[in-house]
Amino acid sequence: MTAAALKALHVPGKPLVLPNAWDADTAKLVEAAGFPVVATSSVAVAAVLGFPDGEHAPADEMFAAAARIAKAVGIPVTVDAESGYGLSGAELAGRLLDAGAAGCNFEDTDHATGQVRPVAEQAERIAALREAAGDGLVINARVDSFRGVDAHEAMADSVARAKAYLEAGADCVYPIHLSTPESIAEFVRGVDGAAVNAPAWPGSPGIAPLAELGVARISLGGGLWHFARKQLEATLAGIAEGKLPY
Repeated sequence: MTAAALKALHVPGKPLVLPNAWDADTAKLVEAAGFPVVATSSVAVAAVLGFPDGEHAPADEMFAAAARIAKAVGIPVTVDAESGYGLSGAELAGRLLDAGAAGCNFEDTDHATGQVRPVAEQAERIAALREAAGDGLVINARVDSFRGVDAHEAMADSVARAKAYLEAGADCVYPIHLSTPESIAEFVRGVDGAAVNAPAWPGSPGIAPLAELGVARISLGGGLWHFARKQLEATLAGIAEGKLPY
């Protein structure tokens, strides 16, 4: 499937659901379950490699992991590329395409400072990535400006930010820190029918309610990895007490 076909799966009200994987094996499970796309989770991939999230894992190792995942499945892979690892738009596009990616997440947080980049700066970065990638990547632009602030107060500026990203060439916008139905619905209305990615974490409205809110993409992010890890942790505790899980 091409990036164009991946983009076509982003339908408001009939969202693409992405249970994010972290290695070739979990990617194969996603494919076997019938999902049409594999998405990676940077926090999960980094953890498997022995690093914390937030661009602490070496970029070479993250791209190598993405390549293994893409090679393992026959469906498109969209890669959580964090904030681009300090690469130029051309370099990032090249690394993603070389890894076999059909899409990517691209954050507006500057991990060197922990701050959200000025909107004009991030829009320029998205435009450079789009120019270099052409139609070869679906760009999911993460909007981090809701982090740690009141969603209603930040809404107008964050919607304007999202629109700037879409104008710069993003295909979808991802307000990752929105969680209530009201705030998600307000954001969806604000971007005038553009594709919106919503997170499905504990406490989120849920898949069917999110679809009713008009989102075009739903990501579990690191949620599936956290859930699986807790299950393993509990199982290991039982084994330490002499109880086999099978």
